[in-house]
Amino acid sequence: MTKDKNIYINRELSWLKFNERVLQEAADVEVPLIERLRFLGIFSNNLDEFFKVRYATVKRIYEAGKGGKSELGGIKAGDLLEKITEIVIQQQSYSLEILDEIESELQQEKIYIINESQIDKEHHEFIKNYFYQEISPALVVIMLNEEVALPELKDISAYLSVKMSSRNAKDQFALIEISAAMDRFVVLPNKGENSYIIMLDDILRYCLDDIFNIFSYDTITAHMIKITRDGELDFDSDLSKSFIDKLSESVKDRQSGVPVRFVYDKSIEADTLSFLLNRMKIDEKESIIPGGRYHNRRDYMSFPSLGRTDLLYSKIKPLPVKGLSLEESIFKTIAKKDYLIYTPYHTFSYIVKFLREAALDPKVKTIKITIYRLAQISHVASSLINAAKNGKKVTVSIELRARFDEEANINYAEQMQDEGVTMLFGVTGLKVHCKMCVIEREENEKLVRYGFISTGNFNESTAKIYTDFTLMTANPKILKDVYKVFNFLEVNYKVNRYKHIITSPHYTKSRIFALIDNEIESAKKGKPAYIKLKMNSISSYKMIDKLYEASRAGVKIQMIIRGLCCLVPGVKGMSENIEIISIIDKFLEHTRLYIFSNQQNPNIYISSADWMTRNIDNRVEVSCPIYDEDIKRELQHLYDICWNDNVKARIINENQDNSYRRNNNPKVRAQFDTYRYYLNNLEG
Repeated sequence: MTKDKNIYINRELSWLKFNERVLQEAADVEVPLIERLRFLGIFSNNLDEFFKVRYATVKRIYEAGKGGKSELGGIKAGDLLEKITEIVIQQQSYSLEILDEIESELQQEKIYIINESQIDKEHHEFIKNYFYQEISPALVVIMLNEEVALPELKDISAYLSVKMSSRNAKDQFALIEISAAMDRFVVLPNKGENSYIIMLDDILRYCLDDIFNIFSYDTITAHMIKITRDGELDFDSDLSKSFIDKLSESVKDRQSGVPVRFVYDKSIEADTLSFLLNRMKIDEKESIIPGGRYHNRRDYMSFPSLGRTDLLYSKIKPLPVKGLSLEESIFKTIAKKDYLIYTPYHTFSYIVKFLREAALDPKVKTIKITIYRLAQISHVASSLINAAKNGKKVTVSIELRARFDEEANINYAEQMQDEGVTMLFGVTGLKVHCKMCVIEREENEKLVRYGFISTGNFNESTAKIYTDFTLMTANPKILKDVYKVFNFLEVNYKVNRYKHIITSPHYTKSRIFALIDNEIESAKKGKPAYIKLKMNSISSYKMIDKLYEASRAGVKIQMIIRGLCCLVPGVKGMSENIEIISIIDKFLEHTRLYIFSNQQNPNIYISSADWMTRNIDNRVEVSCPIYDEDIKRELQHLYDICWNDNVKARIINENQDNSYRRNNNPKVRAQFDTYRYYLNNLEG
């Protein structure tokens, strides 16, 4: 199929459409008020990462003098940079309108976000005391003068640009760093039933004279700026350094990456803006974006709840898995039957319990596990250390290059290595993104395997907000294949054959193509043929072309894609049999699920892989077949719940208008209905 701009949606523009769906949640009056603020924070945080990674990549293509048209879905790199900036300016403007609306509604709830001009006598003393006790000792103030070079500005911090003007002297400039380590929102004492919050930025504005009292000036102003840098890691070639050392240095060096975005308060004085851009050597090649009074709005993800549970989503109590008890041996239970854990609806404690049991059981001889993103406080890591202390042979393949989580992974990698855990630091040229664990237990003088395969990270924090499947199994066929993957991680030159699981980078494309071809053959013979897919993103042109081929053959294809989607559905003669929705709601949809009709005897896989070139060709991924008939029915039912969502589902179509799916059917809100499904199962 000839590549044409009408055949694929550009991935960067599609990603911005995904982030627009996040912004829709912030605008939705049905979403609890403080949660709406937090969605604004997620929108902003997403945008930061987008500029660090994707915008930076396009910029590299542009600066290398390449058009990039074939790689970028039919648009030139230079044109794409301009289009991104245009869209982001529009989205930022809309996000400020939403913020104004939310703040107005907060006032109706007697919650007031005040600025420095609204501080009264009752709050003055508290704020001054807070400034001198909490803020001033940690404050970093950079004086900008011609004699001193401007230090590298951090892209995890925002800065107040200060201008001091005097009738009798030159203007003086300074930057105040608003560190990510400081609480951005300060809760002030209540007045009756009224709650008050002030942003750290405005306390600094209120206390400018306290900060700069050694200078003489007639007027002083402060406006916020923020810089985003290229987030790619560059490694040196010093062979004497360990991989951990190289990565640690590269993470530190990320702070001095090339600027890719500069955001400023649009009310800043023109001469101040010109002075800053000059000193920072930023020109029109960067994305220079006028914004509002406050930046780093990702901090809204941590907006204080003030005890107002009525303005938050109700917390769900993670449910037990029917038939799987935390009070009994996990090994004995899964020896009889496979079990599916679906976090956050089910408790993550089963994963930790499995590892704790393996650490203590004298019959367990080996533990092998892959780790992609660890929690800041990880019971998974402590269980593995515990196992090593008890004499188990523990092997951990840890991905130190899990973007923006490198530091936590490095710290735990060093701890585990010190405790005798055998550490594998990936495969040259590949990220290890699969999520799996296998243990060997001695039973009747034989080694018997138990394990789990997951769509998500073994991370206690994300398990509360990401939806993920984990299959707990003692199936020897599946675990034999999983064990082979670990052999590959240890001996990279040996490529194994797998009878059951599907792996990247060696077999994902060919095996998935074979499954799709099977559906194409069925459709051509007039037999039922369908494909149901759920994943985060799809951008691989090869995979998209194959789905187009299936659509033209008459295969009915349903897709639930949370994030970027380069496939254009519903186009006659190309994709008229493909329908796509996206669900953005309380939890982050993170499950990957593939269902192929196989003439009404479905082939079903859970997977760590999205259908992106990186997942298929440049990562170690595992897609695991589901053989248990009960779990197969469960997964089909769960897919149908999501597909029937008519509350939080958006339709992905050629117009890319992010319209909600609305119909006259009974309301289905997938995440809420999924929880009810499991609750009813327990009660039934």
